[in-house]
Amino acid sequence: MSLRPLAVLACCLLLAACNKVNQENYSRLKAGMSKAEVERLLGAPAECGGALGFSSCTWGDENAAYISIQFADDKVLLFSGQGLK
Repeated sequence: MSLRPLAVLACCLLLAACNKVNQENYSRLKAGMSKAEVERLLGAPAECGGALGFSSCTWGDENAAYISIQFADDKVLLFSGQGLK
């Protein structure tokens, strides 16, 4: 019996468990949190953009599960999520 399929399955399960873009972490988000607090919770964003003190960042994949957060002066203003489990 080969252990390779079991090892591949174990790696896949570990990667899925490490995903920080989930309903539990989404429920921890609060207006007024700093961007640093959000990054400690969710990790580095997949993409960010903005100007004049406002920015919008996305964590995850917009084709699957993602969290989008809008910041004003590096504080959470609005946030939304899609496909979270």
